[in-house]
Amino acid sequence: MIDYMKKHESYVKEMLEKKLDEDKLKELLAYHDKQIQWMQHERLVHLIVMLFVCLFTLLSFGFTIIRPSTPSIILSGLLLVLSVAYIIHYYQLENGVQKWYLISNQIKQRL
Repeated sequence: MIDYMKKHESYVKEMLEKKLDEDKLKELLAYHDKQIQWMQHERLVHLIVMLFVCLFTLLSFGFTIIRPSTPSIILSGLLLVLSVAYIIHYYQLENGVQKWYLISNQIKQRL
């Protein structure tokens, strides 16, 4: 997903370097705004999944504290690693979409 965002961002920046007429800029803006909508949906889905994984991590830690055992410690460790991975991924999605908002504003300024 992050690679897709980088490719799209480089494409739009490449198009902005060219001298585009007003119609082409409108098409670019419409295309870019559609991509933003898709990423907003992805961001929402990843937020929900991340919150559930973090919730299960906390529940697992609580269970491990109440009834320590090797399987519960392993489960807590795995869920902690997964939570950290989701947080990093969500952070990258969020920052990518924020950059796209600025690019959308640049396109609008050219219009």
